[in-house]
Amino acid sequence: MAPLTRSETQRRNREHVLEVARRLFLRDGYAATSLAAVAEEAGFSTGVVYSNFSGKSGLALAVLREIEAEQIERLTSGIAAAGNASDKLAVFDAWAEDALTSGWPRLELDFALDHRDDPELVLAEGRRHESLVRLIVAEIGPLLPESLRTPAVEHAVADAVMNLAIGSAVRRIIDPKATVSELLGVLRALVSGSLT
Repeated sequence: MAPLTRSETQRRNREHVLEVARRLFLRDGYAATSLAAVAEEAGFSTGVVYSNFSGKSGLALAVLREIEAEQIERLTSGIAAAGNASDKLAVFDAWAEDALTSGWPRLELDFALDHRDDPELVLAEGRRHESLVRLIVAEIGPLLPESLRTPAVEHAVADAVMNLAIGSAVRRIIDPKATVSELLGVLRALVSGSLT
């Protein structure tokens, strides 16, 4: 087998650092995980980590983007494969329960709290939130009763769903027995038109 090129080695090192960082961030939390710990666990110097990421926040953002992309893909493909509105809500229910127990919400919260005074990261988080709201509009909008299918209402509903999901995730971090039943109840009521 031919030796790896420099760019292949860098790509492989980056992927390995991401994999290790993800495991440590999810296990120990953002604040408790240092770049030195990631580098040591990955078998690299901290210089290798810094050559691939701007620092701890850059590494955490890369991990969060990776997790988010995977979670969105799981949710959207599950919803696309589901039949009627009730099946789609069941897919959402199962996905939400799994997402809440994955450690992802805790990492998101740890990261947000640590960087809430960084205007650049706050702006990036706002853009990410809006992107997720648009995704929710695309997925939930067609399920809403005709009377609610206006761009302004769909956006407001999606934003409320997103904020309710964040609140549910925070409750679950504090109390592992907390459920997403309130969020799912609101979604079911919206889809059935009982809130109109």
